[in-house]
Amino acid sequence: MALTLVLGNKNYSSWSLRPYLALAHHKVPFEEIVIPLYEGDYKRAILQHSPAGKVPVLVDGEIAVWESLAILDYLAEKFPKLALWPADVAARAHARAISAEMHAGFAALRQACPMNLKRVPRPIVLPPAATADVARITQIWNDTRARFGKGGHFLFGDFSAADCMYAPMATRIRSYSVPVDLVASAYVDAIHALPAFIAWREAGLKEPWTMQYDQL
Repeated sequence: MALTLVLGNKNYSSWSLRPYLALAHHKVPFEEIVIPLYEGDYKRAILQHSPAGKVPVLVDGEIAVWESLAILDYLAEKFPKLALWPADVAARAHARAISAEMHAGFAALRQACPMNLKRVPRPIVLPPAATADVARITQIWNDTRARFGKGGHFLFGDFSAADCMYAPMATRIRSYSVPVDLVASAYVDAIHALPAFIAWREAGLKEPWTMQYDQL
């Protein structure tokens, strides 16, 4: 039985992007159910797949897994050959730590710069807390690339679950023309050049749904 990934709008749903990239990049077969957020009775539609009432949700037969990071862990266990987490113990510990930090943090930047792939890139004035988030994120990217990123363009060289977690932040950096250093800028370019991300973005640009903050 094929996996099913229940997603929100691809233009907006940063959480949904994460497990999609893990599956699409590694060409794992899966079916998609896209539920446009804040459209009609969207909450009831999501509740048919997850008791949390939020996307994404991975359905594998009788198993339903929600929350992006939990889905990535499930995929790492189900498909160990994909090496979603680095093999080296130190690198894997670092990857899990920064992924958990991403999952739980950076609320100020999320609020100031919602993911919106259709947005014509232009800067906004960031509140101090969001500016601090940008500084911490770029610090993570620089440190991880320096310590573990040799041999590839991603945080740990090869594309990993940690990149899935940080990919939405790369879209925010570009969509809101947030100034970052050369290492961070190169990483943003690497995410946007990933074929799986390109496919996601192209689908998102074709979606008819819009949200109020599109006018920001």
